[in-house]
Amino acid sequence: MKHIESIQNPKVKQWKKLLTKKERDKSGTFLVEGFHLVEEALKQGESVIEIIVSDKTGLPPRWDSGETPVTLVTEEISNSLSDTEAPQGIYAVCRQVEIEVPDAKTYLLIDAVQDPGNLGTMIRTADAAGIDAVIVGKGSVDVYNSKVLRSAQGSHFHLPIIRGDLHQWVAQLNEKNISVYGTALEGASAYTDISTEKSFALLVGNEGNGVNKDLLEKTTANLYIPIYGKSESLNVAVATGILLYFLKK
Repeated sequence: MKHIESIQNPKVKQWKKLLTKKERDKSGTFLVEGFHLVEEALKQGESVIEIIVSDKTGLPPRWDSGETPVTLVTEEISNSLSDTEAPQGIYAVCRQVEIEVPDAKTYLLIDAVQDPGNLGTMIRTADAAGIDAVIVGKGSVDVYNSKVLRSAQGSHFHLPIIRGDLHQWVAQLNEKNISVYGTALEGASAYTDISTEKSFALLVGNEGNGVNKDLLEKTTANLYIPIYGKSESLNVAVATGILLYFLKK
């Protein structure tokens, strides 16, 4: 087990760079923090490159890290890698893996969702609902943003999350005769009025502007969730959960 004590160590500087999207994209790696996320990463297997643990923390004895390298660091170094108020003192450097999904039957398509808490919650909800793949379009926050990772609670290691062009994806799904349901406030049907199918894609959009109008013109149908109280709208992550569970039933 390696032991690093200097915050100026080149490895420490590299780990800290992973807090930026630029370095995550360049290296094809990302950093997860906390016992739960590191454990989920280890369960997934091949994605974990190395584990970093504070000398004040240590690895839980129940964990099987196999041959994954483990580096022990000082509490100062550990805290410098965290953007949380109460760091847990454990991290994993992981590979970004985008998996092909030729046999997927259910999809969540996300258009320009910019709040990391919303995106992470939507990924977690898709995982819980048994959706086969999540496609994240341009304009959305980085899927490996630390707040997205925390909100998703390990779902990044459970299902394919693909960054792609939603126009191309909608066209491909139409060619496969998979119904694509957009979300809109105008020219849409109440979601309870449609018949559910085994194969479908749900397309949800930006917190303020909704789904791109060009995409909405290519959908099978567009849906809305009735509002019974005085609120103008639902949070996009909450709306996504309602619709996914309805369509998946």
